[in-house]
Amino acid sequence: MRSILSILFFSTLFVSTKSFGQKWLPGHFTDDKGNVEIGLIRINPSGKAPVKDEGFIEFKADNKSNSFKLSATELRSFVIGRDSFVVAHAPGNETWAKNEFDFVRVVLDEDLKLYAAGGVKTGGGGSGLSIAPGLSTGVGTGGYSGAAVGTGVSVPIGGGGGSSYYEKVVYYYGDNTANMKRLNDQNFEDIMTDIMGDYPEVVDKIKAKVYVLENIDRLIAYFKQVKATASKPGS
Repeated sequence: MRSILSILFFSTLFVSTKSFGQKWLPGHFTDDKGNVEIGLIRINPSGKAPVKDEGFIEFKADNKSNSFKLSATELRSFVIGRDSFVVAHAPGNETWAKNEFDFVRVVLDEDLKLYAAGGVKTGGGGSGLSIAPGLSTGVGTGGYSGAAVGTGVSVPIGGGGGSSYYEKVVYYYGDNTANMKRLNDQNFEDIMTDIMGDYPEVVDKIKAKVYVLENIDRLIAYFKQVKATASKPGS
């Protein structure tokens, strides 16, 4: 039953992210020199990538302006709504489809950060990564260059062009993206306890295995709820 539910869940993600990713969305990007541009961003543009083996976005200042593409190494980060994405290189023991540089979403911006990526590309052009919805974040930091950025809605990243994707969310942890490591079942309790250690009620549920990697989305939602309540005066 669990495997069937997982298939249905990721099938739903695939449909929603593919349709959502073609839209122009308000946001801003920070380029590799630190300049910030506000306008509209499309994070699943069709067509050829401006630089081989790199993910990219498409940007325009407003609906009347011409658009242009920006490759991953031209950027530090970009923000759409409450979601922030930073440039990253695949960890040393991993390969991200065809792209050496791509984008990951900042899920939790703590001292030890949590990032999300996914959607391994099986064909076509553009990015090899796609981000799954439903895990919006707080303010994010820690791009590949170490730059600070804003926050998170999750949608597919990089070129579409008729590509097919195997939709699987992958989580990484690290003080920045240059030091990312894969979150897995074996290290889940230790890493998430480290990230969420300031909130004992959350840690208790992690240690009791109420939350595991399979339902990490629920853990993230619970953590953010506890953190928001604890930060309110008089709570």
